[in-house]
Amino acid sequence: MSQRIDPLQAAKEYLVQHRDQALHFLHLLQAIGRPFLLRSNIQDTFTQLCEDDTSDDLQSTPLATLSESCQEAALDRAWVCFALRPRIARWVYVRLHIETLNVEIISVSEFLAFKERLINGGTDSEWVLEVDLEPFSRQFYKLRESDSIGHGVEFLNRHLSSRLFEDLGKGGQRLLDFLTVHKYRNQQLMLNDVVENVPELRTALRQAETRLRSADQTLPWESVAQDLRNLGFEPGWGDRIGRIRDSMRLLLDILEAPSPLALERFLGRVPMVFSLAILSPHGYFGQSGVLGRPDTGGQVVYILDQVRALEHEMQRRLREQGIDIEPQILVLTRLIPEADGTSCDQRLEPIVGTSNARILRVPFRSKRGDIIPHWISRFDIWPYLERYATEAQREMLAELGGRPDLIIGNYSDGNLVASLMSQQLGVTQCNIAHALEKTKYLFSDLFWQENEDQHHFSCQFTADLIAMNSADFIITSTYQEIAGTDDTLGQYESHAAFTMPGLYRVVEGIDVYDPKFNIVSPGADASVYFPYSDSGRRLGHLQATIEELVYGSKAASDIRGVLSDPDKPLLFTMARMDQIKNVTGFVDWYGNSPQLRKQANLLVVSGHVDPGRSPDTEERAQIELMHELMDRHGLDGQVRWLGQHLEKTFAGELYRFIADRRGAFIQPALFEAFGLTVIEAMSSGLPTFATCFGGPLEIIEDGLSGFHIDPNHGERATLRISEFLQRCEQEPEYWLRISENGLQRVADHYTWERYAERMMTLSRVYGFWKYVSDLDRAEMRRYLQMFYGLEFRPRAQRLEN
Repeated sequence: MSQRIDPLQAAKEYLVQHRDQALHFLHLLQAIGRPFLLRSNIQDTFTQLCEDDTSDDLQSTPLATLSESCQEAALDRAWVCFALRPRIARWVYVRLHIETLNVEIISVSEFLAFKERLINGGTDSEWVLEVDLEPFSRQFYKLRESDSIGHGVEFLNRHLSSRLFEDLGKGGQRLLDFLTVHKYRNQQLMLNDVVENVPELRTALRQAETRLRSADQTLPWESVAQDLRNLGFEPGWGDRIGRIRDSMRLLLDILEAPSPLALERFLGRVPMVFSLAILSPHGYFGQSGVLGRPDTGGQVVYILDQVRALEHEMQRRLREQGIDIEPQILVLTRLIPEADGTSCDQRLEPIVGTSNARILRVPFRSKRGDIIPHWISRFDIWPYLERYATEAQREMLAELGGRPDLIIGNYSDGNLVASLMSQQLGVTQCNIAHALEKTKYLFSDLFWQENEDQHHFSCQFTADLIAMNSADFIITSTYQEIAGTDDTLGQYESHAAFTMPGLYRVVEGIDVYDPKFNIVSPGADASVYFPYSDSGRRLGHLQATIEELVYGSKAASDIRGVLSDPDKPLLFTMARMDQIKNVTGFVDWYGNSPQLRKQANLLVVSGHVDPGRSPDTEERAQIELMHELMDRHGLDGQVRWLGQHLEKTFAGELYRFIADRRGAFIQPALFEAFGLTVIEAMSSGLPTFATCFGGPLEIIEDGLSGFHIDPNHGERATLRISEFLQRCEQEPEYWLRISENGLQRVADHYTWERYAERMMTLSRVYGFWKYVSDLDRAEMRRYLQMFYGLEFRPRAQRLEN
C-alpha cells in the first residue's frame, strides 16, 4: 500500500501548489474534444504545456510522471480518469476532478465503469457481468519480475520442483507413478510393475549401473533388455548403453538432490509425445497456390515449417531413447469444396518433406448438417466451430488410432477448437495466437457494437479469453507479444482488463506473470531462404523468369506498372493486401517522396490487380486504393505491382535476386505479431526495414542488423530508407555490413531446430507438472465451461440465424 500512497500524496501536493499548470493541462486535454485519449495524446498535450509554460521545469514534476506512465485516459466535463502503467503489466487507476483537482485512486472496475458511462451517454448500466479470473489462480505461483515474463517453464521448474520434493518420499513416489503410466498402444515404457516404490527404484537404478558400467557403451538396448526388464525397466531410457546410464544417473541425481535443470533434462528424455494435432481452421490451408489469398499468409508458412521441424525433433528423441515408433502429426483445417484450384477440397494430403505428417481437412457444416462449400472470412466462422470440433475430433482419433499427446491451437479459432478438444480428451494444450485482433483495431472493445456486423468481436474476444485461460502453456514469438515494452501494451496484456459495454466487463482476464507463457521464436526454412552469396545453391533456372517478371516491358491482368529505369536498386514489399499490412500506406509514402523515387524502384507483391478476383471486402477496398494511389502519384514507371501468389522456392530466389541488385526489403505493417517475411528477407541477406510495432522490434537490432520504421510517420520512414540508399552508394561496404549482420542475427536466434527442441521440452515439462500437481486448474476449467455455454455459445449461434 505504501508504494501507492507516496506518489498519490506527491500528486496532491503538486496540484495544490501548481493549480494553474494542472488546470491548463486538463483544459488542453478537454480541448482535444474526444472522450478517450491515447498515450500519444497525453504526451503531446504535456509537450504543448511545456511549450506554453516556460517558467518552470515541468519535466521533474508529478505531471511529467503521469504523462510518462499514462497509457490511456477517459474524460467527461467533470472528471478525467487515467490508466497508469508505472511498470510493465502493473496498473494504477486515478480519478481527477477537473475543477476541484481532487485526486484519488480507483479500482479497475470503477475505471471501466466510467468508460462505459461515456459510451452510454452518461447513463450507468443497471447490471454488468464482471469477469474476474484472478481468484482461480490466487494460490498459484506467479512470476514477480517483468524480465521473467515469457520464461514460465524455468520459473515453474524452480518453484514446483522444490515444493514437490520437500517431502522426498511423496515427491519421489509421484515421479515414479508418472514414469509407470507411459505406454504406446500396448507397449509399456520406462518402468514396469517390478518397481513399486521409491526405495525399490533407487535399488534398481544402482543395480543397473553396476551391470552396465563394464559393458560396451555402444551396445544397443536389445543387448541388455532382458536384464533391465527383470530389474523393472522398459524401453525409453536410451538406444545405447551409454545413454541408458546417463538417463538413469539423471534420475538418481533428482531423487538424491533435485534441481530444476536436471529435472528438465530428464523429462526431455521421457518418451511422452508420439503424435500431435495442430489446429488451424480458417483460410485456405494448403502447400501451394494459397499464399496471398484472404486470411492466408504467414500462419500457413509457420505451421508447415513447424511440422517439419517438430517431426524431425520427435524422430530424433524417440530414436535416441531406443523407441522404434514413427511419430504422427496431423494438421486439422477446413475442407473447402469450392477450392478455387487449390488442394483445399482434398480430405487428406501428405505434407511434403515429412515421413508421416499430413493435413486432415474437415468441412464446416450448417445447423442442418449441410457442408458449407465456400470460403468464409475468419471473422464469420464462429457459428461453425463447435460442430467442427466434434467432427474433427472424431476423424482425428480415427486417423491417429487414438488420442494425440499434444494439441496445438493456432489463432483465435484454432485455439478455441483446441480448448474444446483438450477438455474432452484430457490432453495437454498449447496455444499460439499469431495475432490477437483486439490490439489491431483501435478501441475495438469499447465500440464493439459498431464493428459487430463485420468483425463479430463479441465472439472473438470471448473465444480468446476462454482459450488463453484454458491452455496449459502458451507459445509466443516475442516478449512484446505478451507484455509489450516499457511504453506499449502487449497483445496478451491488453486482455487483462477491458470492457465491452452492454456485454461484459473484464477486471482480470489474463495475467502475463502467469508461468504458462513461454517465448519460442520460429525461423525460416533454411532450405529455401539462404544467403544470396551461396552461389552453389542458387536456383539459376529461375533467373530469366524473375527478370521478366520484375523488369518485363508489358503489364498484364495480374501486373501493373513497367519500370522505366531498371538500373536503380529495388525496394521490395510483400504481404497480404489488407489494411493492417499497410502496403498501400507504403506506396503512398513512396509516391510522396521525390528523393526516394529518384533513388529506387518499388516492387510490390500483394493481393490481386483486378479487385473483382478478390472475395474479401477489405482486400477489394485496398486494391482499389492501390490503383488510386498509382494514378494519383503517376507511379506506373517506378512501381511494379504483381498481384500474384508466389511459391516459397520462387519467393526465396526473388529475395536473393533483389539482394544481388543491392536493394532492401520493406515491411511497413501498422502492427506485426512476429514477422516471418522479415526473417525470410534477413536469411537471404537482404537488408530489412520493418515496423517498430510488434515482433520486428525484437528481431531487428536497429541500425545494426536492419532498421525500424514507424508506420505512423511515413515521411520519416522514407527519409530513413533514402539515407540508407545514399550511404550505400557512397560506401558500398555499408550495405554488406547490414546484410551480414542480419544473417548473423537470424542464425543466432531464429532457427526451426531451436524452436522444435524447445517445444518438445515444454510439452513434456508441462505434461509432467499437470500430472503431479494442481497445474490442471480444474476450478478454472469449470468457470470457463460456464462462460462458454452462457456467453460465447448463444452469441455464436445467433450469427447463423
